[in-house]
Amino acid sequence: MKKFSISMFALSSLMLFGAGRVDPAKDGRLKGAFRLAETNGWIQVHLHGTPAQIGFQHGFLLAPEIKDLQRVIQLELQRDTKRDWNFFRRAAKEVLWPRIEREYREELQGISDGARANGLDLDVLDITVLNAWQELAPYYTAWYENSHAKDVPRPLRGNKSPAERCSAFVATGSYTKDGKPVMAHNAWTNYLDGARWNLIFDIVPKNGHAIIMDGLPGLIHSGDDFGVNAAGIMITETTISEFVGFDPKGIPEFVRARKAMQYADSVDSFVRIMEDGNNGGYANTWLVADRKTDEIASLELGLKNVTLLRSKDGYFSGSNYPANPKLIKEETTFDPSDLSFSATARRLRWDQLMAENKGSIDVEKGKAFLSDHYDSFEHKTQPNERSLCGHIDLSPRGVTHWLQAYGTAGTVQAKVMDAAMAGRMELWASMGHPCGIPFKAAEHLAAHPDYAWERDYLRDIPSRPWTLFRAASMGRTGDSPVQ
Repeated sequence: MKKFSISMFALSSLMLFGAGRVDPAKDGRLKGAFRLAETNGWIQVHLHGTPAQIGFQHGFLLAPEIKDLQRVIQLELQRDTKRDWNFFRRAAKEVLWPRIEREYREELQGISDGARANGLDLDVLDITVLNAWQELAPYYTAWYENSHAKDVPRPLRGNKSPAERCSAFVATGSYTKDGKPVMAHNAWTNYLDGARWNLIFDIVPKNGHAIIMDGLPGLIHSGDDFGVNAAGIMITETTISEFVGFDPKGIPEFVRARKAMQYADSVDSFVRIMEDGNNGGYANTWLVADRKTDEIASLELGLKNVTLLRSKDGYFSGSNYPANPKLIKEETTFDPSDLSFSATARRLRWDQLMAENKGSIDVEKGKAFLSDHYDSFEHKTQPNERSLCGHIDLSPRGVTHWLQAYGTAGTVQAKVMDAAMAGRMELWASMGHPCGIPFKAAEHLAAHPDYAWERDYLRDIPSRPWTLFRAASMGRTGDSPVQ
């Protein structure tokens, strides 16, 4: 992969934005940071130093991508909630910012400073909204509208439940080929923002552990949460379907997710960080593995109900299915008896695949699982909203239900790693549907003219080959792994 020097990238950025305020060759905050040339749809970015330095490097190197994403998120939030960008800026200022600890305030401010140094006028509240977008809508907006009943816009959209997003598993012991953890995840989201979920963040912070994770421009956390740190903690998650709940006095989910990725050195410390100050925003079932002990865990993190399961010989899957009956009853509108529902159908498919492949699960099997098109409800192979590789746009039910509720959505990328890769700070990543089916924006818009509102930002999402990424701090492939 070709590496752009700071000066090369700065020149291209300045050509895009006009004269910048910083000479990258002279600004010490940028020393040693870089972005690599795009590889199979992915951009790897190396950041290091203090929180302010990491943020500044991030904002400067990714200024064009941050602005592009901000426009998309603003469009999505406005459409989904009928609220303008200033509504969310106020929420960032009044609800989120007071509960963000100093380290991450400095990094968020650094992103704004770096972006502004490269000609982009977004302040720290704009950056905070980007980071919290998944918990602001629908979690915060639902709470807000219930708390301000007289101030509810019509038609009411802010209370729609969280969309089903992502398929994932983690396995260990007798289920895997070498008896050690294997983890895999594919991200489901709107194709608008999903086409931009193409960053590999390679971060060496002054405090805590080095990280490699996927992510979005401007976000200090992964967002779909797949990564590993130098302590050997492997992390991913899937959203809890139809969850309702938010505590405005809690710590933002994006802060806890980043802190756990950076500081967790065991399953126990991961759980402690995620539970501390839990605000219920972006409620997920977290899958975790410790490559040092071969232990895996599932943390179903509701606001009122928290379920932790652990194993050194088994598997946990994620398909947006809420498992705890008490959580289902008290915190969701989910119907577990509906076997046709995507989350339930995909959960059953995970159980089938784990049973059929027990003892042989490895990275290559993980890649194949993430590409799977079997519909466990109709008992046939068909790419749709019930397949592990999600194709909501191809579902015969998509136009009448999924597209109306959530827009143009499905799998946008996939990642997999095993314990040995985690030790080398490596991951495999595939941009686009890992099955090989591309998404073509013009064809989709022609077939669904009601979605013309997406036209200015909807992109083709080609299916790209699997690509191996490694943290720059680990040197060349084949060097000694993290101990």
